[in-house]
Amino acid sequence: MNRRIAALSVGIALVSFGCAEPEPTAVLPVFTDDPAMSFTANGATNAAVPLSGDEEVPARATLARGTAIFHRSDDGTALHYKLIVANIENVVQSHIHIGAFGANGPVTVFLFGPVAPAGGRVNGPIAEGTITAANLIGPLAGQTLDDLIAEMLAGNAYVNVHTDDGIAPSNTGAGDFASGEVRGQIR
Repeated sequence: MNRRIAALSVGIALVSFGCAEPEPTAVLPVFTDDPAMSFTANGATNAAVPLSGDEEVPARATLARGTAIFHRSDDGTALHYKLIVANIENVVQSHIHIGAFGANGPVTVFLFGPVAPAGGRVNGPIAEGTITAANLIGPLAGQTLDDLIAEMLAGNAYVNVHTDDGIAPSNTGAGDFASGEVRGQIR
């Protein structure tokens, strides 16, 4: 039997599945079809990026989902973000990577972590903060925030969330995808 749960303040609806016999509950965000990003040249704009296992490379069989929300400051010097996840276990870190759809690429900004493995189930906001040029690493180290935003607008950046159950080997299934369990291309 399906039941709708109240929408989160960020506009993500969560759906709960259950039946008469006790079973684990799955919580899945419902997203709009258009996660398009449209920063304006002289004003602040919001963007939401849905995260799922389908966009990971390779794709992941997981019920985990998430959303990364970005808001550029009016003066363009900061990018505020919030990272929200559902149905995920053992989150250890999250980043913005530079890479085209279907390709993996290097980390350019840390959004969450790193933290110790085997942290258990997580649902809801796990990180929020502000990105400035000083936070850029990897291929964008020493560059401006506009350079990161240009990569985002060109579809050459993605957000992903990494998991680790703390037991070798890694990448064995949901809750243990050290190379990334959910991902969303910033478009």
